[in-house]
Amino acid sequence: MLIKKRLSRLKISSAGGFTLIELLVVMLIIGLLATLVGPKIFGKVKGAKQKAAKAQIAMFAQALELFRLDVGRYPSTAEGLQALRTNPGGLESWDNGYLSQEVPKDPWSRDYVYISPGNHGDYDIMSYGLDGVEGGDGENKDIVSWKGLN
Repeated sequence: MLIKKRLSRLKISSAGGFTLIELLVVMLIIGLLATLVGPKIFGKVKGAKQKAAKAQIAMFAQALELFRLDVGRYPSTAEGLQALRTNPGGLESWDNGYLSQEVPKDPWSRDYVYISPGNHGDYDIMSYGLDGVEGGDGENKDIVSWKGLN
């Protein structure tokens, strides 16, 4: 009787776990998957930030057009994009805000650069990308309002 109890305990305890080799094989498979899939996921994140900046600049462009229709001009450089959110003062035809939320920062947590009149049109809106300085390629590429935002 005592031997049967000990044998049944041994069977239960040995049947309930994984061997070291099984755990190592699973860890190896997870490591291989992370090595293959990881760079593709992070590559999408890089492109997603640039797409977000393009979308925000397009949103600013629409709000700026509404501002111009109401006020008769674009906000000056000094007034900046904040004029889309709060009346810069002295504008009677300003219509209660052209952005529903605060002016967002770019995806790299920097302010957008706004110039009006711009060097490339009535206004220029820029995000300097990951590095935060003018020019660059890849993630450091500038996102600008005067080039195609598609």
